Amino acid sequence: MFLFTPPTAEQLKTFLESQARQPLTYTAEGATRLASALPDGYTVDHTRVVLGSGEAVFRRACAALRRWEMFNLGWLTCHPCDTPIEVGQVMAIVPWHFGFWSLNACRIVYVIAEERRFGFGYGTLPAHVESGEERFLIEWEASTDAVAYDILAFSRPAHPLTQLAYPVARLFQWRFAADSGRAMRRAVAAGEGTPEK
Repeated sequence: MFLFTPPTAEQLKTFLESQARQPLTYTAEGATRLASALPDGYTVDHTRVVLGSGEAVFRRACAALRRWEMFNLGWLTCHPCDTPIEVGQVMAIVPWHFGFWSLNACRIVYVIAEERRFGFGYGTLPAHVESGEERFLIEWEASTDAVAYDILAFSRPAHPLTQLAYPVARLFQWRFAADSGRAMRRAVAAGEGTPEK
């Protein structure tokens, strides 16, 4: 769905309701959970950003992921911005491209909640310009003590405009990966000195 003005709360509500019960647009559900199981025929993107080291950084990074800080980019937002990280939750990813906005629907398909790893993967629904899955993961490495923010995705165009302007779509994907890493670094740094929960 493309708009020439920012979507209203009512438009977002109607959009999410229309997508809530729709099936995923790909068959390899959960494939990003195990990087070795990615399907053929898709473009794969993998970005890893070190956020710092130690348990305090890990906890701040997990909290930032729960607040969807990786989408706090100015040119791209997630709605609702307080969506719980739970399987089955549906959200709208809303980027701004050259004077218009697009609404893209995703559903959380799995959650990772381990002692040193926290994250989730979401998959695309019919109202999305791409088809595929993306994983967002915070990982606290036992061997190095480093805390990393890791994005793994597979995708391919699902809308005619995306197919026609595929090089531009790829630029937006690369921009998202870079900006998302910077947003997580900012969020973790901003939490320094605050009490851990």
